[in-house]
Amino acid sequence: MTNMKTVSIPTLSKITIIGVGLIGGSFAKGLKEKGVSKTIFGFGHNESNLKKAVALGVIDQYSTDLQKAVQDSDLIMLSVPLGVMKSIMEEMKPYLKKGVIITDAGSAKSSVIAAAQSAFGTLPARFVPGHPIAGKEKSGVDAVDAELFVDHRVILTPTEQTDVDAVALVTQLWHALGANVESMSAQQHDEIFAATSHLPHLLAFSLVDMLNEHQELGNVFPYTAGGFRDFTRIASSDAVMWRDISVENSTAIVKWLKQYQSKITTLTKMVENQDGEALQKLFVDAKQARDKHIK
Repeated sequence: MTNMKTVSIPTLSKITIIGVGLIGGSFAKGLKEKGVSKTIFGFGHNESNLKKAVALGVIDQYSTDLQKAVQDSDLIMLSVPLGVMKSIMEEMKPYLKKGVIITDAGSAKSSVIAAAQSAFGTLPARFVPGHPIAGKEKSGVDAVDAELFVDHRVILTPTEQTDVDAVALVTQLWHALGANVESMSAQQHDEIFAATSHLPHLLAFSLVDMLNEHQELGNVFPYTAGGFRDFTRIASSDAVMWRDISVENSTAIVKWLKQYQSKITTLTKMVENQDGEALQKLFVDAKQARDKHIK
């Protein structure tokens, strides 16, 4: 392994992964290879996927019975679509060990916190909301990568009720996987990622959908080059996940869609008026900003 951070972590008896796909599976495999838990336990509804996860060395054991999966667990990672967070929490609530740490990998934090509040009646003290900023267009257990999080950010959004020791342990686990951990409020997180992640994904999906078997142009995709492929690469992402993100972070996303719509209106007028000077200034400013901040 390369670039993994050496971190002292107390050995946990059992870590449970709810949703053994790309993110949950990569979290599991990385921790399994680090030996931080005696058992990495997986839960899901697709038994063939879980069997494959065991065969690939992603998890040690599995069950399609949620009670068996979460009972006696020291830490539970929820890596499921945002739309089912609440129902999973409600279902596992009766079987949780006292003091268990619950964390997640959801892309919209306010909705996950609201789901926990609703499911448990009050926010658990050892609930640590999180979001790893890493991924691939490919999903599922076949795409699992123990080094997926190396040199990537993980954002934690602890609440006022969150126990500092729980935050510290979750931070240690992410550090062990090579990630850089930051904390911020859920509201700040959702605004930032609505603008920088959710908006670009929606634009990519919309552009591909607009051009798909276009009535005027026909099949244009054989003629696409690097620019189109780079911009629309993220339109190959999981549709269910992005449906849930769009619904659960709708307020922030709509805000940034409207701001982008305003910029598109301004850009349309520049092109329509053949205003070369204004276009060049926009392009130069954008290029300088990207070159300065994104390496």
